[in-house]
Order: sequence, then structure tokens, then C-alpha cells
Amino acid sequence: MAIYNPKSLKAEEFINDGEILDSLKYADENKDNLALIDEIIEKAKLRKGITHREASVLLACENEEKIKEIYALAEQIKKDFYGDRIVMFAPLYLSNYCVNGCVYCPYHLKNKHICRKKLTQEEVKAEVIALQDMGHKRLAIEAGEDPVNNPIEYILECIDTIYSIKHKNGAIRRVNVNIAATTVENYKKLHDAGIGTYILFQETYNKKSYEELHPTGPKHNYDYHTEAMDRAMEGGIDDVGLGVLFGLELYRYELAGLLMHAEHLEAVHGVGPHTISVPRIKAADDIDPDEFDNGIDDETFAKIIAIIRIAVPYTGMIISTRESKSVREKALRLGISQISGGSRTSVGGYVEEEDEEENSAQFDVSDRRTLDEVVRWLMELGYIPSFCTACYREGRTGDRFMALCKSGQIQNCCHPNALMTLEEYLMDYASPETREIGEKIIEKELLNIPKEKVRNIAKNYIEEIKKDGKRDFRF
Repeated sequence: MAIYNPKSLKAEEFINDGEILDSLKYADENKDNLALIDEIIEKAKLRKGITHREASVLLACENEEKIKEIYALAEQIKKDFYGDRIVMFAPLYLSNYCVNGCVYCPYHLKNKHICRKKLTQEEVKAEVIALQDMGHKRLAIEAGEDPVNNPIEYILECIDTIYSIKHKNGAIRRVNVNIAATTVENYKKLHDAGIGTYILFQETYNKKSYEELHPTGPKHNYDYHTEAMDRAMEGGIDDVGLGVLFGLELYRYELAGLLMHAEHLEAVHGVGPHTISVPRIKAADDIDPDEFDNGIDDETFAKIIAIIRIAVPYTGMIISTRESKSVREKALRLGISQISGGSRTSVGGYVEEEDEEENSAQFDVSDRRTLDEVVRWLMELGYIPSFCTACYREGRTGDRFMALCKSGQIQNCCHPNALMTLEEYLMDYASPETREIGEKIIEKELLNIPKEKVRNIAKNYIEEIKKDGKRDFRF
């Protein structure tokens, strides 16, 4: 029987089933222990996080007053670490060829009626130009696992193509990568290609369920998949993104496993996950989410987001267009710091939307608004949409980013950069209505930059953008 050890490099020891079950039992026994719950909340107020076991207690708690306290604390911690900034990105699906048999994904090998596609480099270029014309600066590339159709060489070629495209004032400044678990050697290649964050969803941390949900293909190997982040770190990638697909397994089990993974990365590498994503299973070609009986309602989903925020306060949190406008609005307040806008989950689709009979999408999109509409909506809610990628370009990644974030100093970089990149967006891509709202926010928020020198640099840069179109300033 495996023994729980967060410093181990073996999946069954740092994501330990016995430890998770013990934590859930402890949570059930203490869900009404208000003294303990108060103690955990007080610990969380120190902004240094809480353990997976403590988080499990808060998740099990059903006391309405305590839940309100958890939400209020999550909202405050989100502001303390990220201010009102919301980072914008878009996914770009390169290929849906896949050799795996994942039962929840329409890309699975046995699905013979989904339209299989793979972008050529010319098609990648066209898609990127379309994304640049929207105003996007940050992409997350996605591809199915297929060593013949989607080898690492294809992914690297796509990354090179994306970075090479300069169109009008557009440029993709950072490419994040969400592809299957791979080798240290391949992670080194991705690092050398200049990627931002390597993202890999665990799907479920329950090994038995994992193996049943992935009956065939290389993804069936739970240990290899779960240990991928350690190989990525060994390959030089110091920003990694975690996530589970909520709805596949009991959500309490998943939250404990997710936080244990974060604790493991911190214990072994000295730096936790750069991001945590919170997707829920959604309808897609060949997939009916009602077939999975572990779905969670919107209120439980909100509670999970709030608890993740206070458990790992320094970590960016991502929500996609899987979720509706109303769900995303609540999630933003409770902890989300990155969202997609104007997204397509098909292979291609930015240049020209797919015909229904040629559907290649991985899942249905709930929030179908344009990027401009999402940007304007965010500003109307009081947020600052940010297109900044300066930390990647200046080498503020991994433990260097986390040191700044944990100390609160990251705001001296992020707040002015958010305003400057928002001004770029307003000048180049925004509708008149969005620009009018944005200019007022920028004028107001410049006054909130604490350091006079930084404030003057940001102010001068914004004036130069308006005057002569200067671009790509970096802090």
C-alpha cells in the first residue's frame, strides 16, 4: 500500500488515495465544527494558503454564515494578489486527430463521424491573423494525442509559425501549450521554443476512475500522466497549469487531489502551479454530459472556485467559454483571474465559422460573445482587461514570479502593464463604445499606481500610443 509523501515523485504517493479518503472522512466529521472552521478561515486570512485537508473541511461545511465568510475572503484575496485585472486569452485548436479512447471526449479514436482536421502552417497563419485582428496577444494551443498526425515536431513548427506572424499592430506575444503528457526531452524542446505555461488537465485524480475513463491509448497510463508536471519542470518549464474536469468523479475527491498536486509541486520544486483551470464536462459531438453522474450545480462550482482561491492564493485561475456569462461573472468575483473571449473550440473556425456538418469542436461553447463584447462587459463590471505578457518576456516566471506574487510586489508590474496593453487594444481593435468606457477606466486607474516613477512611465507610454502608435513597451 502506497504511503502519502508530497515530496515523492511517484504519482500514487503524492496523490495518495488513502490520504484523500482520510481527508474526506475528517471533513465529514468536522463539517459542523465551527471552532475548527473559524481556525481554518483565520489561517487562510494570512494569505499563505491552506492544506488539502483544511480545504476539504471548508468544502464540506454547510453553514451559510461560514460560506459567506469564505466567499468574502476569496474575493478579498483575489483583489490582494490580482487587483481588478483579468488576463485575456484564446484557445487555438491545431488538430483533433487522437489515438486515445477517453469516454468523455469527442476526439476519442472510435468516434468515426466527427470531422477530423489538422491545420497546415498556412492555415495556422490565417487563424493567427484572425485572432490578432480581434486583439488577442496570448494563445493556448491545443491538439489531440497522435504521434503520427501531431508529433512534437508539428507542435514546434506551429509555435514557430505563430511567433513569426506580425500583422498590422498585432503579434502573439505568448503561446501556452496544452498537449498530452510527454518526455523530458520533448519538454526541453517546448521550453526552447519559448512557450509560456505548459497546461495539462488531470481529468480525474481517482486512479480507478481515471483508468476506466481512459480505457485505451497512451493516456490510459495514470502514473505517466500524473507525473508529467515533474518531467516538465525537469525539462526547464517552470510555469505549469493544473486542472480537473469536474463532473467525471466526486468533486470533493477531485478538490483534495488537485490541492495535493499543488502541494507536491511546491514541496519538490519550490513553486506551485502557475494556473489552475476549472472546466466542467459539457455537451459535445458524441458526448452527453448527463451520462456522467457526478455533475455539480452552479453554487457548488462557485464554492469550489472560492476555496481554491484561498487555498492557493498566488495561483492564476482560468475559466473558459464552456461556462455561461452569468456563471463566469460570479466566478470572476470569487477567484478567476484569466478568461477566454471570442473562443472557438473547433480546429480552425476563427477565419470562417464551421458548417454544422463539419463540426470538429471539442465541446460546446456557452459564452459566444465577441472579444470586444467580453472586454466591454468586464470593464462595465469594474475589471481591467489585460493583454500583458511582460512577465514571460522579462523572465519573471516560476519561482521569480511566485516570489513577487506572494509578496504583493507583482502589482507594481502588472497594474501599469494591464493599463498600457488595454490602451493598445482600445486604439487598435475596440469598438467606439468599448473605447469610450476603457479610456475612462485607464484615466482613473493611472492614479492608483503607487510609485510615481512607474505611474509617469505608464502615463507617457499611453500618450505615445495615442500620438504615434508606439508598441510593445515592457516592465
